[in-house]
Amino acid sequence: MRPGLQLSLQFADKRHRALLARHFVARCIRAALQAPGQITVRIVDADEGRALNREYRRKDYATNVLTFDYDESPVVLADLVLCAPVLEAEALAAGTPLRDHYAHLLVHGTLHAQGWDHIKAAEARRMEAHETLLLAGLGVADPYRG
Repeated sequence: MRPGLQLSLQFADKRHRALLARHFVARCIRAALQAPGQITVRIVDADEGRALNREYRRKDYATNVLTFDYDESPVVLADLVLCAPVLEAEALAAGTPLRDHYAHLLVHGTLHAQGWDHIKAAEARRMEAHETLLLAGLGVADPYRG
């Protein structure tokens, strides 16, 4: 049985609202949750994505996903910020369906909220293998192949 999830879904950038139905977003997050979660997912435009990345990571560009993790236990408390135009461009460049790319980054961000990381090579291999397994359960192809 999967842990419970309280999900808040916000669309500052509404271009993918139809693609990101609440049940789809919840299914992706639940696939990666190891404990009950209270997670907000915010879909943003490039300006907001860039401003947040600059403020919190000191990097002056919009990135695909930012994870703000506040607590891991007993409840995973986190905000996931996904930048719609960045995900769109990445999916197009990779020849990946946009919905699959969103699934990947929702799983990826949820793992970050629980302490997973990919800074060191060994961590990256472990996290990528786990993501690949979780995504297969969602019917999404391995994003790291090729």
